[in-house]
Amino acid sequence: MKKWLTIGLLLTNLVVTGQNEEIDLEVFAERLFQVQDEDIAYEDIYESLLLYYSSKLNLNSVEPEELASLYILNPAQLSNFFIYRDQFGEFLSINELQAVPELDLETIRLLLPFVTVEESLTDTRPLLQRVINEENNYFLLRYSRRLEEQKGYTPALPLDTTFIRNENQDIVDTVTSPPARFAGSPNKIYGRFRTSHRNDFSLGFTFENDNGEQFSFNNSNRGFDFYSYHLLLENKFGFRKIVLGDYQLQVGQGVVFGAGFNAGKGAETVNTTKRNSLGLRPYTSVLESGFFRGAGIAKEFGDFELTVFYSRLNQDGNIQTDTTFSDFDEFINSIQNSGFHRTPGELASKDQISEQSIGAVIQYQPHRRFTVGISGLNSQYSRPLQRKPNNYNQFEFNGDHNFVTSAYANYTWQNFTFFGEAARSKSGGIGAVGGLVTSLSRTVDMAMVFRNYDRDFHSFYGNAFSENSRNINEKGTYWGVSVTPNRRHKVNLYYDRFQFPWLKFRTEAPSVGHEWLIRYSHFPSRQVTLYAQARQQTRQVTVPNENLNILVDQIKRNYIFNVDYALKPWLKLKTKVQSSTQDEGGEFTKGFAIMQDVNFDWWKLKFNTRMALFETDDFDNAQYVYESDVLYAFSIPAYNGTGVRTYAMVRYDPVRNLSLWLRYASFSFRDRNSVGSGLNESVGSISSEIKAMLRFKF
Repeated sequence: MKKWLTIGLLLTNLVVTGQNEEIDLEVFAERLFQVQDEDIAYEDIYESLLLYYSSKLNLNSVEPEELASLYILNPAQLSNFFIYRDQFGEFLSINELQAVPELDLETIRLLLPFVTVEESLTDTRPLLQRVINEENNYFLLRYSRRLEEQKGYTPALPLDTTFIRNENQDIVDTVTSPPARFAGSPNKIYGRFRTSHRNDFSLGFTFENDNGEQFSFNNSNRGFDFYSYHLLLENKFGFRKIVLGDYQLQVGQGVVFGAGFNAGKGAETVNTTKRNSLGLRPYTSVLESGFFRGAGIAKEFGDFELTVFYSRLNQDGNIQTDTTFSDFDEFINSIQNSGFHRTPGELASKDQISEQSIGAVIQYQPHRRFTVGISGLNSQYSRPLQRKPNNYNQFEFNGDHNFVTSAYANYTWQNFTFFGEAARSKSGGIGAVGGLVTSLSRTVDMAMVFRNYDRDFHSFYGNAFSENSRNINEKGTYWGVSVTPNRRHKVNLYYDRFQFPWLKFRTEAPSVGHEWLIRYSHFPSRQVTLYAQARQQTRQVTVPNENLNILVDQIKRNYIFNVDYALKPWLKLKTKVQSSTQDEGGEFTKGFAIMQDVNFDWWKLKFNTRMALFETDDFDNAQYVYESDVLYAFSIPAYNGTGVRTYAMVRYDPVRNLSLWLRYASFSFRDRNSVGSGLNESVGSISSEIKAMLRFKF
């Protein structure tokens, strides 16, 4: 009976079956995120999206945590998917998704780039043969650079002179210092190879040289500035997973181990609130921190799974010897995460601190609807961390050793999923988050999240739900709702109220705030999609008031209106208008951007183009906008000042296994005669970049 049902679904051809088409990451990301936020870790978002895109989930073997980590299905859809698979057995076709209750065509189309249907058969060929013959592999090489000459690449004078001026701009003093220039060229080189098969293996390496970093082989340089590599084996030698090289962990709600695709607050107001335990995952990004380097294993013992790992990773930091405020003869102020090694100062800080980490996770899952576990991480540093004391950092981590432990649990009852995690760090600080997601009806989904992170809670690899970029010094309550009355209309909204019990940067007293967002999406036809979004965030900041600093409300509002329309299958247009205002203690500033995209296909070529006009009063109103970029890359520049932004990109597929990209992007400013600052400054009102990439599939 099931086979006949599937054949009937195939004949109806209701689902767009072009799974192999390149995903439009811009459209997908805009669905999940509010975009206008400089604190979002865009690199992690894109890396995680591309991980699922390049190694699709097999619907016949996927587990709930993996499928939920796409943030596409609501609780009722997730529950119905697994009930259907348990009842009818393995899927015979991707189109059989139409038979799953609650799965509408729009949701299925969102799933298509990330899922596949394969028979759950064990491949008995030797591992090496499977690796060599795996079709899911690629090598890519990418080149980019700024076209205008920046100060960091100009010849250095014997001494750099800085003039100090008073409030009347009169020169009152000069400071001379040894010249600083970038050690390398303005060219940025990035390369990656990867071959993988889900639930079997993943093998890859990555190398990169940022703009200004030197490429050379000597006693201190190894060619490229950064290398990353990994080997992941699944279900081999009696182990669930074995990973060597660079890796991350995603466990519980991310309070201790929070790697991966953690979207947080955004335009998808329900499905992105709960984290999913995925365990050991290979690390493939070029962010030079936030991962482990070493080895890890995961082994199942009935309903229990034990994960243990060891890591030794060198990180950047400036060595300090000022003992006036420190108990240490030699220490590091902070670990530097920029990853840049261009100037003498940046090169001197490279690999100055070694971090050794040992961790373990024990998880018990007697059935699909219930999971409970405990985790722990012990970190030891070769040099202690000691921040220069000030009012707001008194409870930050200091020393050369930290450990953090946690307990977490998830439970699903019908359409309700409850989740939570609580952790304690060496300092005694507590970090906890908990909540629920549910489908109240066929048209209404809801989420609630509560969190409490003490001012002295220290978790360096955590990435749990929060307002801050780190899980520290915060309490809050979040409510999210998604209403879909029919397939043409959808409303998403959330309200989040938070407080910071201790001081923060620019906030010299405990403070409170709140935030709300509402997005209305309309799908009048397959060819036209539009949405309108409003968001307001209220925080408190310190401003001077005569002889006394006071707290005032900083109210920032963002507005977005977007229309996507396909005039022809080969011609797609996008029109977007977004603006922002900020009121800080009565001081009002604003900004806006208007964008028009024209994207079209012709022969073996694909073109993406944009022209944008923008004007902002200050950087607080910079407009963060997604731009189309080469595959496995991202571009979300800040439109700031007054000017015009344009870009054009072409993709050419001359043969089946080879793809070429060329992208040119430019800012033309109307309010300045130079762009950038310091060594990144260039003369003139133009800032342009060129990028080229090739991808070859073996």
